[in-house]
Amino acid sequence: MVDAELLAILVCPENKTPVTPADDALVAKVNELIAAGGLKYRNGEPVGEAIEGGLVREDGAYLYAIRDDIPVMLIDESIPLEQIG
Repeated sequence: MVDAELLAILVCPENKTPVTPADDALVAKVNELIAAGGLKYRNGEPVGEAIEGGLVREDGAYLYAIRDDIPVMLIDESIPLEQIG
């Protein structure tokens, strides 16, 4: 889990809006789609490994994965949530 103090200062690197933790249902759905090979990063590359959690941009458009308790705040490695059914 991301430290509350860190979460308070994290923003989307693209549009500088706040991010909030993804709920368990969203993380489960993302991991299900990753396991099925059906999820791609914003740069078009397939997401290859499950995530521990995620941070969702304020507008709900993108998820930034959390791996090893570290948020991966890279625009190209964000996951477009339009892929989630």
